[in-house]
Amino acid sequence: MSDYLGQIVEILQRIEREERAKMTEAAETVADVICRDGIIYTFGCGHSHLPCLDTFYRAGGLACVSPILDEDLMLHDGAAKSSRMEKMPGIAAEAFRRHHVTPNDLIVVISASGKNAAPVEMCECAKKAGVKLVTISSSAYIDHGAKLLSLGDIAVDCKVPYGDAVIDVGEAKMGGLSTYASLFILNSILIDGAKKALAKGTVPPVYRSGNVEGGTAKNIALEERYFGRIKRL
Repeated sequence: MSDYLGQIVEILQRIEREERAKMTEAAETVADVICRDGIIYTFGCGHSHLPCLDTFYRAGGLACVSPILDEDLMLHDGAAKSSRMEKMPGIAAEAFRRHHVTPNDLIVVISASGKNAAPVEMCECAKKAGVKLVTISSSAYIDHGAKLLSLGDIAVDCKVPYGDAVIDVGEAKMGGLSTYASLFILNSILIDGAKKALAKGTVPPVYRSGNVEGGTAKNIALEERYFGRIKRL
């Protein structure tokens, strides 16, 4: 327990220390999108879609966040299948088309390895459409075919080690770090971006908890604002 906690804390502190400038730059872009009433799209496959879910429609989350979710690339409808389909070309391009992403928006693509077809293709779609692109990936995979850090307009290194897991258990390792690292990065740039938008005079659209007084009414107003614009809402 202590070893794993130490590994989590260490990687988050390293990200905060070494990637601060890039995360601040990404937050400035988030602020600009909020101020012009754009949408912040997020995309990840397999376990990399978990940060996308965690920042969508939740207490303390920006209401203008829209995850690009394709069930073929998620775990609940066949985990082994999703792992194989992530490596197949064509899927991400269709998902991108169905979400009507525009140059007014921002897209964040997450993949620790940064080398499979779907996340790379999503980046290529964003660049072709003139959409600002933030990538979150690990430099540990550069010598193993990773591409994401070279594709982002802003590329944040999540520092995850090759293979992800860090605790020795016999001949194997357990305890992945990529979800903690990617979610810390994503949440940090969204929070900082919201604060920067507020400083520029735009109140960021933030969901409240539905379990506190007045929360549901405020959330319904935000739902009405984004119905039709956010596919999964």
